[in-house]
Amino acid sequence: MNKQKSLKSAQSLLERASDLYGFEKSMRNGPEGAKKSPKHEPAADPMGRARDAKPVADKDIESTSDIMAQPVSKTKSAQGQFSESNVNEKTSATQIAQNEPSEARLAAAKPVAKTPLVQPESNDFYNNDEVRKINRQWLNDHNLLIPNGPVTALSEEFRIVKRQLLLAARGGRGVEAVEHGERILICSANPNEGKTYTSVNLALSMASEKDNRVLLVDADFAKPSILSTLNIEGGPGLMDALADPSLDVNKMVLSTDVDGLSVLPAGSQSNQDTEYLAAARTAKIIDKLSKDDPNRIIIFDSPPALAASPSSVLALHVGQTLMVVHADKTTDSALRDALNLLSGCDHVQLLLNRANFSPSGRKFGSYYGYGA
Repeated sequence: MNKQKSLKSAQSLLERASDLYGFEKSMRNGPEGAKKSPKHEPAADPMGRARDAKPVADKDIESTSDIMAQPVSKTKSAQGQFSESNVNEKTSATQIAQNEPSEARLAAAKPVAKTPLVQPESNDFYNNDEVRKINRQWLNDHNLLIPNGPVTALSEEFRIVKRQLLLAARGGRGVEAVEHGERILICSANPNEGKTYTSVNLALSMASEKDNRVLLVDADFAKPSILSTLNIEGGPGLMDALADPSLDVNKMVLSTDVDGLSVLPAGSQSNQDTEYLAAARTAKIIDKLSKDDPNRIIIFDSPPALAASPSSVLALHVGQTLMVVHADKTTDSALRDALNLLSGCDHVQLLLNRANFSPSGRKFGSYYGYGA
């Protein structure tokens, strides 16, 4: 149902709008127009890469993956669409070599019991005083970062990714902090493109910072997977706090034995998750989570933008969005449509996931003995 058509199939809304208004022609002829990449070379435009990149065998994608974070300038054209030249500008990238497990497999590894939307009758409703122990062997077996573990190519790459996000969140060295930059939304256009895997690894990496603490929020209410990915038990969560004003969201935050890392579960399932998120109470709850701990970085793992509507509402409450793009799978039109839906956030970066090439030819980890 979420499978995207090839760019050579029927024209997308963006393409039809381009034909109608002619802005794409002027964009190609302008000084800022995108330049087509040479054959077999990575395109400067991450959008163009989906069109020009050489197809990759499935077995290659399974064994190797890359992540590339790229800032996106979100100025819109007069017709309300994203200009291709806007995406080409100011691209600074990092890459990650990893063996990413399937999100569906991780979600199925340990089903999490769902808590009904009920009025709490006692303090047992929360049951969050216990510190959740995260099994390091489980993390290793599922190709996740290990807290205080050895330096690897994966850990080095996430260090570079988080530096860009933390710089926007806190500012420094002449860079002004983004408003609400401590709130980071992790999203993708379609399911199974690596957003939860990225969210968990990014949270584990940021938790190692000496001046920050991290709250990882499972905001994928229809298919929550943070708890199963970390292999920990849950309880009530964000949706319960949104639905019932009498509940204290801070009491639902789960402490873990990873220094600096806590988790807020998705909570109960509801047929009105978007409506609850759009209510005024959402802003109050997120503001409270930020103000109660000024050193807290909040990472929201949201549902895919083209598969569910909550992500577009959550974008209104965050200062940064990290869009995970699956190399050779996420289409140009899907990415553009997803970015349009996330227009509530002004600071968006692209993160190219599971690419099997390195534009610079570099390979992180060799300095520490992990590379070839």
